[in-house]
Amino acid sequence: MSSQLPAVVVPAFIPSPSQGVWHLGPLPLRAYAICILIGIFAGYWLGRKRWVARGGTPEVLADIIMWAVPFGLVGARIYHVITDNELYFGEGKHPIDALKIWHGGLGIWGAVGFGLLGAWIACRRHKVPFLAVADVMAPGVALAQVVGRFGNYFNQELFGKPTTHFWGLKIDSGHRPEGYADFATFHPTFLYEAIWNLGVVALVILVDKRFKLGHGRAFALYVAGYTAGRAWVENLRIDTVNHFLGLRLNVWTALILFVLSVAYLVITSRTKPGQESVVTAPATPEGDEPVEAAEGEKAADGGEDEAADNDVPAAASDDGDKAKVGAVPADESATSSSAASATSSSAAAEPEPPAVPAEPADESPRPPVKDNPSTPDADRD
Repeated sequence: MSSQLPAVVVPAFIPSPSQGVWHLGPLPLRAYAICILIGIFAGYWLGRKRWVARGGTPEVLADIIMWAVPFGLVGARIYHVITDNELYFGEGKHPIDALKIWHGGLGIWGAVGFGLLGAWIACRRHKVPFLAVADVMAPGVALAQVVGRFGNYFNQELFGKPTTHFWGLKIDSGHRPEGYADFATFHPTFLYEAIWNLGVVALVILVDKRFKLGHGRAFALYVAGYTAGRAWVENLRIDTVNHFLGLRLNVWTALILFVLSVAYLVITSRTKPGQESVVTAPATPEGDEPVEAAEGEKAADGGEDEAADNDVPAAASDDGDKAKVGAVPADESATSSSAASATSSSAAAEPEPPAVPAEPADESPRPPVKDNPSTPDADRD
């Protein structure tokens, strides 16, 4: 008895989404924007866990993110429009299209640069170390890029050269660039970069856990790791961009940032080892002293005064005569506390003998001495 196994159809390519926009009534839901928002929340989630582990408060980081994200989005669009200005300005172009961010076109370099500027402003407001915030958020930024790259997948953009491999990405004819109309499948560079960035996330977390990266080194490691992969992926892409000395502009940017980040890692690992603290405490008002120090100083300064007070004889006469041997009078001790404090160390080294109170003078009238005929004249004198 023979049996037939059902045939399993394995596609020879990765299909592209049939649509990237859904309408909820008059409101369009764009996959590109959704991917970016999910990436932001994923990056914040990871950064928040690392920030709390370092001793920071989540409220502070949330406010920093509220500054960094708008700055990053604006910067990403500005960088794209500047470096690809021929897409929006010139004959037959519509400059208003530069504002249509939902059509794609966000430069990661501008996003990171302007995002750091917004974070720096917020860090100054909260008086927390900016480089520590950059370190804890470094793998979160890479994670946000992982999710955000799928927005390019839904838009069918930023793909690579044609390929016949089974992981090739099928692109609809309306999205194929000029000169590639006869090719159906292309390198899925969005997927390459997403997988690479997952590796960068793991790299930063593991190295930071092992070596306790601080003073911006975790962020520098993220930059070095990301730019190394971006330079390779960028060379596979076929979208129209500006070139400089035979290389795509983004390749030059990646190479320069890679060199700078590696140099920063090497230099700061020697000049600023370890991690900075992110725990902030309210500053002590100027002029205030700890209670323990004040009490200790009081005891040191007032030691002799208390001794002097204790040395006052109880048999002092009613007329206020308080003379005694080896004791400091109370009225002098009240006006010479600084002198007592200056001599306290020598007094401690060589203690004085305990003061012996002098017997009070007996000023009561004595009865007259009667002449004793048996007493010699010399004794009577």
